[in-house]
Amino acid sequence: MDKLQKALDFFIRHQTVLGYSIVSLLTAASEYIFSSVVFKCPCNSGNMLYGSVFLIVPAFILFLLGYMLSDELLCLLTGSCPRKNRCSCSRRHWRTCTGYCHLLLPVTVRALVAPLTWVAVALFRASFYECAASGSSLIRNLVCKDKGQECHKLLAKMPCKERLSEEMPREFLNLQAQSQLIGWLLIVIVVTVVLISTCVSHCCSSVSYLQLKFWKIYLKKEQELFEIKAEEHAATLAERNVNCFFEFTNPAAFQTPSNEDWQKISFLHNLNSQEQYYSVIHKYVNTNRGESTRARAGDQNPSVSVFVDETSASESGF
Repeated sequence: MDKLQKALDFFIRHQTVLGYSIVSLLTAASEYIFSSVVFKCPCNSGNMLYGSVFLIVPAFILFLLGYMLSDELLCLLTGSCPRKNRCSCSRRHWRTCTGYCHLLLPVTVRALVAPLTWVAVALFRASFYECAASGSSLIRNLVCKDKGQECHKLLAKMPCKERLSEEMPREFLNLQAQSQLIGWLLIVIVVTVVLISTCVSHCCSSVSYLQLKFWKIYLKKEQELFEIKAEEHAATLAERNVNCFFEFTNPAAFQTPSNEDWQKISFLHNLNSQEQYYSVIHKYVNTNRGESTRARAGDQNPSVSVFVDETSASESGF
């Protein structure tokens, strides 16, 4: 039982890394299935287009799916257009746009995990690149310089017949080797960018490492408690309304957040050393509760917005 508890604690502590790993493994498996079952290089003048489509288009689709499945992006966009002065050029509006871009950065990073995995695995397997490169005019000019059209035809058929590579110039690097070298270069670039970005984000942090760690714990606990309390609150309100409907009685007084309350906890929040508020809810209950207008009995259709914060930014290291 203790071992099971330790295993659960390990998964909870490293759930972000494990999630990325699972996504990467699923993407690699999908690429293997595509390259083994679906992909068939035509070995003609259409090699460049065919190979490029299989290399780039699935990665782009995975990138879009990453955005579509992002809760943070949906929270960020919900209700953003109808607000007043959305198109103004005021200083406050500029800060809001900057905050949006800052939140979109970790969302984009997470959305790029699957596409980059697809491209890297595809380059290591080399099937897509070999097909695309064999139809490239640049490669054709390098390999078949002053050798006529027969060399062009042989190069286009290389992905289908491995023995043809022996007839190509020995000083020219094999297309599969080219693909694998590009794959390693891509991995080195991605790891370097992530490392530099993580270091810069921590160097520019206005709070200490331990306080930042406490912030992450607080946001996680607050979100858990918020969901539990919201479910209980919604169940109580729904029960009151249903009972009044079937029993033909007037609704009893029920205290629920007003539209203004929801709006005030739906803005972005940055942890800084000047204000020790760990979330928009924390700031709201300490500064705006007395000024808020509470919804009274009969307000059965409160406008619901979603609490937006930058937990994801902290988890991604940006």
